[in-house]
Amino acid sequence: MKIQDKSYVAIQYTLTLDSGETIDQSGDTPFSFILGTGQVIPGLERGLLNREKGEKLQLTIAPADGYGEFREDMLRDIPRSQFPQDMELKAGMPFEAQSPQGPLRFTIKEVTADNVVADFNHPLAGQTLHFDITISDVREPTAEDMMSCMPGGSCGCDTNTSGSCGGCAGGC
Repeated sequence: MKIQDKSYVAIQYTLTLDSGETIDQSGDTPFSFILGTGQVIPGLERGLLNREKGEKLQLTIAPADGYGEFREDMLRDIPRSQFPQDMELKAGMPFEAQSPQGPLRFTIKEVTADNVVADFNHPLAGQTLHFDITISDVREPTAEDMMSCMPGGSCGCDTNTSGSCGGCAGGC
């Protein structure tokens, strides 16, 4: 079976940057998702279309098809007084704050005596992504598979590397 829209797909992968640094990998358990449901970045979805179980491939995904270009307008100055006084803040530090709309995640880009420059870009924005992939499974999704990509379901997000999830946007 070839991978098509709404196919259940399971892959083993290693994700590296232009520098060669490995930033994520599936490990022993394949990463699974339903293609076309917003669970993975657009470039990965397009690169997997019409592929089959057992295929090995390498995909290079430009920022526009991954987590977007780095945007200067996503940098904000926040008064240092808005952070706990006893907290040591450093550039590169991920941070999560509560807002009226829920959790707000950003990375600290710079710290001065008066201000903290917060970067609200995705941590991988502006990065070219290199995937080394083996397709472990392709099949029609089960009802349980479809439920896992519905809002409120589980999407198997791995937040240990980037601190965010591709999301299960829009359901199946």
